[in-house]
Amino acid sequence: QVQLVESGGGLVQPGGSLRLSCAASGFPFSRYSMYWVRQAPGKGLEWVSSINTNGGDTYYADSVKGRFTISRDNAKNTLYLQMDSLKSEDTAVYRCAKDPKQFKLTIPFEYDYWGQGTQVTVSS
Repeated sequence: QVQLVESGGGLVQPGGSLRLSCAASGFPFSRYSMYWVRQAPGKGLEWVSSINTNGGDTYYADSVKGRFTISRDNAKNTLYLQMDSLKSEDTAVYRCAKDPKQFKLTIPFEYDYWGQGTQVTVSS
């Protein structure tokens, strides 16, 4: 069955960096666009970034543009999110999600499965 397992979250000071990973299994990873979304305490779901099947097209929310980088390694069935210059407002649970359809990229995102999430806390 489809599994998406995030890792790499933690506590970091403002201005610091983290790299999130999402290990995918149970589906042909290279055929699906993938997304990162986040949810801060007391707030709704926020789209963060999208990447197409081969990694050639990437999109970012204005709030993270220039600071976050999405990438993927199809040989390793893994999605990444490099987060630099972190701010307190980036504090949230980060989840990776897959598009419901093969070879389709939705902006901002559409999903049928997502992972359990990894907590990112930015605080001094």
